[in-house]
Amino acid sequence: MAKRTEGAREHRGARQDYPQDRFDRIQPSGRVGAHRVTARPRYTWQYLIAGLLGFALLTTAGVIAVHSIGNTGKLPLTGRPSGGGSVTQTPDAVLNPDATVAVLNGTETQNLAAALDGIITESKWGKIIFSGSASASDVKISAVFYSDPAQASAAAGLAAKLGGLSTYTTEDYASYNADLIVLIGADYAGPGLDEAKAMTEQDAKNTDAEGEPSGVDGENSDPETTPEIDPVTGWEIDPASGFPINPDTGLPQDPATIAP
Repeated sequence: MAKRTEGAREHRGARQDYPQDRFDRIQPSGRVGAHRVTARPRYTWQYLIAGLLGFALLTTAGVIAVHSIGNTGKLPLTGRPSGGGSVTQTPDAVLNPDATVAVLNGTETQNLAAALDGIITESKWGKIIFSGSASASDVKISAVFYSDPAQASAAAGLAAKLGGLSTYTTEDYASYNADLIVLIGADYAGPGLDEAKAMTEQDAKNTDAEGEPSGVDGENSDPETTPEIDPVTGWEIDPASGFPINPDTGLPQDPATIAP
């Protein structure tokens, strides 16, 4: 038994030779044990700030781009024809003495339509077929209207004589059956203002304190004076308002509300 044990110890402590491999050729170093790479510090807050700055820059650039695109899509309000087509040339201002004209006074100035009626007739700027008050007395802008494009030059010519008024095409005044409609507004500075003032002063002289014509029951009134007749309706025209008097009601009525 003792003999076997000694043989075993000798076998365990004996050195065995093995062929060399790649691990036997490693250069010795002073490092001992496992070596781990030291973790680098994380800069999360830097990434967060960089992301916020990038978002702000992109948002600002987007707002500027949208604003620029929006501005380029806007069209000017002037120099564009009402029909939406190409820009048309301004017609030549050529008076047409045969053009029928209606004068509407849209102001509180008395006798202005009548005064302009006389000037247009005497100057042969057109043929007056109606003159009186407009449906409103607070019109701001004066203008010459027409519905037939063939009357564009005549409208421009009459507008020039009346102080350089603007001209427009419209069908709103078709009930007057006139080629040209002169609408007088608060900005009117053309001919007829002095004449209207003189007519108003003369009317005041011819009226007594009670608002009746001079004389008893109108004895001194001109017997040859006849009421003015509206050529469109055939009704008498009320001198105060300039509207035709509806024979059914006996009251002045705006021509624009009278069915053709």
